[in-house]
Amino acid sequence: MDVRITYRHTSRLSMRLLKNGTLSISAPMGTPRSVVLEFFERNKPWIEKARQRVARQAQTRQDFFGQLPLHTKAEWSEALLQLQRIIRPILDRHTQEMGVMPSRIMYKATISRWGCCQPRTREICFSIYLLLLPEWCIEHVVVHELAHLLVPNHSAKFYAVMDRHFPRWREARAETKRISRMEDHEK
Repeated sequence: MDVRITYRHTSRLSMRLLKNGTLSISAPMGTPRSVVLEFFERNKPWIEKARQRVARQAQTRQDFFGQLPLHTKAEWSEALLQLQRIIRPILDRHTQEMGVMPSRIMYKATISRWGCCQPRTREICFSIYLLLLPEWCIEHVVVHELAHLLVPNHSAKFYAVMDRHFPRWREARAETKRISRMEDHEK
């Protein structure tokens, strides 16, 4: 196991297991190495449970995203056409309602985000894995990214735009998390 010790301006020792499996330990400046090692040894049961949880989460994510085959150019092309057929009418309707127009729409096989907006360039990118969600959850992502063309952050003003243009956004976000199992139910 890879262990990374960082000395910081903090008052206590703490640790967390990163998604890549690295154990990150934060220690107050000047803490002797022997104290850090004793902390590590004392917390081995927690570390093992955390490693098992991270492994389960990784397997769950792999199982979910693995449902959409994208191994060949033909599979990718078919998935792209299918997603564009879903997203285009949603975009057409909401760009008109919201009075916004993206400069470019892109599609990538991203698993860390369903969508991404660059307000400065007005480019929007959608994950091809949106195909694994129901259409109303896809619509939530589309409206979310279009809303960033009006409000570039997640402020109260942004959520007011979401409330106005897609009132069920909270429900759609919860459903997306439930379907993709991206929230940890076994904390």
